[in-house]
Amino acid sequence: MTTMTNDQPSQASTSNLVPMIVIGVLFFIFGFVTWLNGSLIPFLKIICELNEFQALLVTFAFYIAYIVMAFPMSLLLDKTGYKNGMAMGLGIMVMGSLLFIPAAQSGNYLVFLCALFVLGSGLTILQTASNPYVVKIGPEESAAMRISIMGLINKAAGVLAPLLFTVLVLSGMGDYSDSFMAQLSEVDRQAKIDELANALIAPYLAMAVVLLGLVAFVKFSNLPELDLEEEEQGDARKSITAFPQVVLGAIAIFFYVGIEVIAGDTIGLYGQSLDVENFSSLTSYTMVFMVMGYIIGVTCIPKYISQTQALVGSAIAGMLCVLGVVLASSESHGIASVLWGWTGIATIPDTVTFVALMGLAHALVWPAVWPLALSGLGKYTAQGSALLIMGIAGGALLPLVFGQVAHSFDTQVAYLTGIICYGYILYYGLVGHKKRHW
Repeated sequence: MTTMTNDQPSQASTSNLVPMIVIGVLFFIFGFVTWLNGSLIPFLKIICELNEFQALLVTFAFYIAYIVMAFPMSLLLDKTGYKNGMAMGLGIMVMGSLLFIPAAQSGNYLVFLCALFVLGSGLTILQTASNPYVVKIGPEESAAMRISIMGLINKAAGVLAPLLFTVLVLSGMGDYSDSFMAQLSEVDRQAKIDELANALIAPYLAMAVVLLGLVAFVKFSNLPELDLEEEEQGDARKSITAFPQVVLGAIAIFFYVGIEVIAGDTIGLYGQSLDVENFSSLTSYTMVFMVMGYIIGVTCIPKYISQTQALVGSAIAGMLCVLGVVLASSESHGIASVLWGWTGIATIPDTVTFVALMGLAHALVWPAVWPLALSGLGKYTAQGSALLIMGIAGGALLPLVFGQVAHSFDTQVAYLTGIICYGYILYYGLVGHKKRHW
């Protein structure tokens, strides 16, 4: 079996090309499947007649898989190897995609949540297997660059997912805003709901076919196997929890993914509440700004700014965006008009624009936290990576907090939860990542 170890000399760029392509494709799939949820949430709210808190159980069912399934999936990787594990993860995602067919036909929200949990379980094994590849596929000092490149691919998929979803699901189907649906008679309203539910079948059936093709792509690719047992001898400590930088880093990932999901997955709900046209495609605005952020990371780290500076700057910018969401006008389109109105792309209210700009603000958190958290772990690097992956569960829990605040007050006020998220990220950038002993 071909293996890749951390103590191997740097490989030529040509030898890394195939693994980079394979992992790049997987990161595209991560982004596409993950950010499809942002478009799905407003429609499940209609189909299953949900409030904001109930609608955000979509993110809970999807991201809680990272906690529930992380340990079982790591055991599976030990048995199958990383390459076979990736193929199995894709196979699990095929089953999750196919579950959307009976979910849509029945209109049963529980079946939708089960389908999302299965999708999340498949992604758990893919994330656990692929992230170490990004770190180990080349020199350690350029790991942040590779993470930014993969993030760029991931978020580019996040831009495409809601756009394709809108085209495939809503093409020629008319208005689904809250105000329009409220005007319909019960018979007409139910007919609209049934029409929308049936329209969900085709996109997820197509996704199942694509994922099935990727199973074969990964299985028969020339992807080398990671051999993490031959890592350099690290610190003599016996448990990964003895390393403050990675434990605090996992908490930073928890808050980061939570606010990332809030910014990407609730912008559609927020736009829907303001009767913004094409609210289902608003996730693309957040993703476009995240792509811009990753481009900054690829071009500026470490040449112009350090990873620590990027993390601190991201936290401060995120807090300013949260204040913008809460204080800006829901009627004026002035900011969007200045930023992109001249391109002909549809503008959105200022307060919604600040939600999208949160994507730019926190784009560099993920690529900055990983190298800082894994620094100095030595033979514990694999365990540290698993702990960071479990932090993704923030995408399950924090949107529920957001949803409860939105249900109790309103969606605009609920964005204040982001202050806590960015506040902790600021702490980690200034203090947390430097700690080596409790």
